Amino acid sequence: MTGSSGAGQAKSITLGEVVRAALPHFAQTHRLPAHHWKVLRAIAACHTPALGGHQYRCLHCGREHFVPHSCGNRHCPSCQKLNGAQWLEQQTEHLPPIPYFHVVFTLPHDLNPLVRYNQSSLYSLLFSSATATLLQFGRNNLKATLGITAVLHTWGQNLGDHYHLHCVVTGGGLSLDGQSWVSRGPKWLFPVRALSVVFRAKFHEGLQQLFDEGQLQFPSSDPRLAKPAVFARWLGRLCRPQWVVYTKRPFAGPQAVLGYLCRYTHRVAITNSRLGALDLQKGTVTFRYKDYAQRSQIRSMTLPLREFLRRFCLHILPSRFVKIRHYGLVANRDRPIRIAQARRLLAQVSPGPESVAEPVPTLKHVEAPPLVCPHCGHPTLVLIRVVPRPRAPPACDSS
Repeated sequence: MTGSSGAGQAKSITLGEVVRAALPHFAQTHRLPAHHWKVLRAIAACHTPALGGHQYRCLHCGREHFVPHSCGNRHCPSCQKLNGAQWLEQQTEHLPPIPYFHVVFTLPHDLNPLVRYNQSSLYSLLFSSATATLLQFGRNNLKATLGITAVLHTWGQNLGDHYHLHCVVTGGGLSLDGQSWVSRGPKWLFPVRALSVVFRAKFHEGLQQLFDEGQLQFPSSDPRLAKPAVFARWLGRLCRPQWVVYTKRPFAGPQAVLGYLCRYTHRVAITNSRLGALDLQKGTVTFRYKDYAQRSQIRSMTLPLREFLRRFCLHILPSRFVKIRHYGLVANRDRPIRIAQARRLLAQVSPGPESVAEPVPTLKHVEAPPLVCPHCGHPTLVLIRVVPRPRAPPACDSS
């Protein structure tokens, strides 16, 4: 495999390098929404002089060093690590010291073509169907209001369509009258088969409503779905098998939840660490993935640049779409009041053998390390000027 340097010496590569290599030919052969082109151009410009930057001078060796700006786009893996840490610090105060459960709701792959043409509406339907199912079970089985943080993922390890929702659920909740805390044992939440049946029914009902209101667009490969009778038969076949609802190992408490959220909330379709090689001569990119069909073995896949970029574009979210949402006990509206009430009620509950004796987590603000001169290695860089982003004529795209 050849590195992107072309010198035969392996080096780490970034998604920005891959996009810059693929974009010229990709733009000539693919039609995309304007929002997609905006995302791709942002990633291509990330950490390059095209966005401007900071000019530093080393007080030790006297040499200057230019640090280009980042793009800050939420689809850029180079920018999301810091954003995830900042978001995580804001969420810390909203985690009561209780067990948490991890539930994953997955859409059947037969829905993939329809989702591609109706991303915003069907992503929202996935959120509402899954979280309404959990809240309903909380009300009916526990007589309590659960707290749910839901994170949308749209990809599989090979960058194919795999639409699923990760839900972190509180192991208990406020009683419906708000006067007591109702605990849930740390071993299990609700039966997954029952969750699957209710989730499937709610998604079925929502999908039918979107069809009746004329809000669905259908893939050109199967235009007959626009006919009510054909759509009804297709939807009936889709809902016959059991849908996948998976409960993962429960979290021991807030610290474990924080560790999970830090990895998942701001993850994008592929991280820079999974990129193995960029071969400019052959026009291919190689990346690593877990083969879950073979006991999660790490394998490598090589794709033409155009196909790699096509797959990546499947996971660009609609403009302004919110992929991290909070419900019930941790819903954004009046959340501090509910969390404070939950803490007071939890303090009144005598600890049992299965309770979580874990302190409320706190995250200390970590100062950024001093900039180190790449020439002499001394942390003696001082900012001498900010280089603005160069002006350029507006670019045209094929959308």
